[in-house]
Amino acid sequence: MKLSCKEVSFRVSESLDRNLTLRERLAVKIHLIMCKACQQMAQQMKLLRSTALRYSSTADTHDQKELPEEARQRILKALHRENDHHHE
Repeated sequence: MKLSCKEVSFRVSESLDRNLTLRERLAVKIHLIMCKACQQMAQQMKLLRSTALRYSSTADTHDQKELPEEARQRILKALHRENDHHHE
């Protein structure tokens, strides 16, 4: 099974979400051995995926934290003071 660069990019992308068949993995590996551009594309896809996963897991953690009530009140007071200064 010989794959074009377009097919390899599709398979590499798919491999991030599902296990490729043995035949698909071999075809991709053979192509990547011969094609430097697809090697770079595969590395970039994997890097983007790992970065996105890392970012999303830290973003989820930060989203779950709530601001303490005391801090919330200080911010509201500061905003009201700032708003009052603009209306003077």
